[in-house]
Amino acid sequence: MNASENTSMKPLPETDISQGQPPLPNTCEQFVHTLRTTIKRHHLAHPHTPVLLMVSGGSDSCALAYAAWLLRERGVLQHLAMLHVNHCLRGLDSDADAAFVQRLAAHLNIPLFNCRIDIARMVRDEQGNMEAIARRERYRAAQEALESLCAHCQLAPSHGVFCTAHTANDRAEAFFMRSIVGTGPGGFRAMRYRNGQCIRPLLDVSREQARAFLRAFPHVLPGEGGELWREDATNANTDHFRAYVRHTLVPAAEKWNPQFLTVLTRSMNLIADEDDFLESLAHDIACNQVTWLDEGAGLGCVYQHGFLLAPQLGAYHLALCRRVVLQALKRMLGDDARIETASVQAILSGFVYDETSGACHMNSGYVANIQGNYAVSANKQGVRVEPMSAFRARRKK
Repeated sequence: MNASENTSMKPLPETDISQGQPPLPNTCEQFVHTLRTTIKRHHLAHPHTPVLLMVSGGSDSCALAYAAWLLRERGVLQHLAMLHVNHCLRGLDSDADAAFVQRLAAHLNIPLFNCRIDIARMVRDEQGNMEAIARRERYRAAQEALESLCAHCQLAPSHGVFCTAHTANDRAEAFFMRSIVGTGPGGFRAMRYRNGQCIRPLLDVSREQARAFLRAFPHVLPGEGGELWREDATNANTDHFRAYVRHTLVPAAEKWNPQFLTVLTRSMNLIADEDDFLESLAHDIACNQVTWLDEGAGLGCVYQHGFLLAPQLGAYHLALCRRVVLQALKRMLGDDARIETASVQAILSGFVYDETSGACHMNSGYVANIQGNYAVSANKQGVRVEPMSAFRARRKK
């Protein structure tokens, strides 16, 4: 792991918390039932799936750890491990978080990966955004730890998932943030229950429900200071965008509607269903209307070489055309790329729509430059997107 240290997965000392369990309080049973239902409904994991729990020590991730342990005891999950990433941003508090999670892992007898990353130094070296770099390194550590867990289970890495503790609160915050800075229709679904190998089984519960679960759960091991979880003092700083949304906008919405999180979650799931449907339609259209420029080269398609949109694409509804272009750009620029609205519009401008007749024809002679230094050009063959160097070389011939 870059700029990090990690420990290999080792069994922790056996504990006796699984012996003679008393009946759980209703608060705990309801929390675990919701988690189990979410896992089943969204096909997040099955009993033999290796599951890596990303545990920071905060209330949400501690609730996730205890609930996952209980699901393991009940046979819903089988292969568990935990990962704690120390970002080294809060001095002794960061080290105390790591020690707290280590005690938690030993208490639950869940193998633990410890990872220490000097994020501040990486920010200085890269001159980048701290939150973005921390997230990138955290997910990189998760991939490496998951590979090790899967190898321990004698399964391919693709069989495993890593699990974050994002709740309905986090999803609502993402919804507000995207509403403020702008997003496409699919962005209003906010967080996905599954994104590749990352799963989020707590999206149907609130942060307060997670804390109520911890307060009522009979097997919680308090920290050395008596706390049930670790608080990150920086979360209260409303100078940060997310913290401002968390402590100002969400509480204001809850004053108008105490069921705000439940209602918004339902709305976001409706958006997600329609988004998935439109994405599938766009994918089917793309299979027939998008040609990759080095397709058939025999060595596999290099998507960075660009693509050609057939003239027939213009016959489809603009909303579907936009999604086709977005899918093509994502593949060409990479899944992590932030696709600019201007780039999508520049490509669609290669088609000319007649508002009166509804017909579409090619904007022959049209040329534009989009993100990544790609050239867009249109003629009767369609709209071509290719590296600027390839476009210039072709024009010289």
